[in-house]
Amino acid sequence: MPRVWRPSVTVAAIIEQDRRFLLVEENTPQGLRINQPAGHLEFGETLLQAVVRETLEETAHDFRPTALLGLYLLPTGATPADTTYLRVAFIGELGAEDPRRVLDVGIIRTLWLTRAQIAERADALRSPLVLHCVDDYLAGQRASLDLLHWHQVQATRASAVTAPPQPQ
Repeated sequence: MPRVWRPSVTVAAIIEQDRRFLLVEENTPQGLRINQPAGHLEFGETLLQAVVRETLEETAHDFRPTALLGLYLLPTGATPADTTYLRVAFIGELGAEDPRRVLDVGIIRTLWLTRAQIAERADALRSPLVLHCVDDYLAGQRASLDLLHWHQVQATRASAVTAPPQPQ
């Protein structure tokens, strides 16, 4: 029976301060790679909750999304069996750091790099989406967070799923 194609939804935080972008260096099956704070959407989360959680887990900083940067589809192969990532990238502001927080498993450190420094490390990027998102950010691409909606599943006798609270 052929595998049903389903994209893997991820979120990413694009954070810029003083012309530098916050990135993480992480251990991957392909070795050390550089990425924006990013990760998978988990069941029951809104996209905003996911990006706030992933940023906290990978950088030990709070994150406040302010705009939607874009949606990015990245297939890793040519068949339904190959993973296709749907990245939802958010622009936002970095908040307070929790110095007691341990970074997520696999995260080595955070880095602040300019666009040129990111481009110089193209071979070490987790995917081409890292630089693509930076370029879209620098080009001024922005969309309102009002485009995002959470549609709650109606309660049934068997189970009820409720919308998680929105991040403050």
